[in-house]
Amino acid sequence: MKIGMLLSTVSKEQKHLFEAAKQRGITFERLDDRRIIFDLGNGMYDYDVILERCVNHSRSLYALKVLNAHGVNTVNTYDVARICGNKFLTTMALINHNVPTPKARIAFTVESALQAIEDLGYPVVLKPNIGSWGRLITKVNDREAAEAILEHKEILGSFYHSIFYIQEYVEKPNRDIRSFVIDGETICAIYRYSEHWKTNTALGGEATNCPVDGEIGELSERAAEAVGGGILAVDLMETPDGITVNEVNYTMEFRNSSAPTGVDIPGRIVDYLIKVAAS
Repeated sequence: MKIGMLLSTVSKEQKHLFEAAKQRGITFERLDDRRIIFDLGNGMYDYDVILERCVNHSRSLYALKVLNAHGVNTVNTYDVARICGNKFLTTMALINHNVPTPKARIAFTVESALQAIEDLGYPVVLKPNIGSWGRLITKVNDREAAEAILEHKEILGSFYHSIFYIQEYVEKPNRDIRSFVIDGETICAIYRYSEHWKTNTALGGEATNCPVDGEIGELSERAAEAVGGGILAVDLMETPDGITVNEVNYTMEFRNSSAPTGVDIPGRIVDYLIKVAAS
């Protein structure tokens, strides 16, 4: 069995995965995305499965497209990465599968974006359509702030800033939920507590165990199925009207989650890779 890992750096998550594989008598062959070159016409990639762990979304998309086109099993697939790496596509997938998700708007000009913001009502959350770790996500409280932020994005002028993704602001307790779904099963979840409205553990949020029975587990599995399945982290929020799915992550971090949940997340990931490789 030959298993590869496409990666950018050796992070703590990667080290945990290497150790979990070693315990199972498996060694990952490392494919460094800073050095790898793909022959688009005659690629021969002799792997039973490759785990994608790139930091850069564009690199992961191109690599997965090439590998899948040449018949290589990857976790996750190109289609899953394409949907989860794009907030618009994620929202559309959730809506199409009747998974509750916050109201959102897409606009292409400052004028239409401002109208969309005021239609939703302040505050709103303005997000880059492609991005992670809570970066460049802004809570917009009034028209003056909206005008300033939209003007700033317009002047930046890049392709990614020319699409305005606007989401309703969800009032929630000082926490949200991140669940982990592998092969269609919600294996565990954490509450992420923070006094800040952003609760990412990468930004200092505190993780504690969250039971996954009932609605949390069921919604997580439905969200994972909506984007194509595999190994996924689902971000959920508690609202007065029930739980809603915010985002789905395809290259998930788990370093702060195994300890509070008591679940061997890297071990479960490697076990799933073995299953895919053998299929």
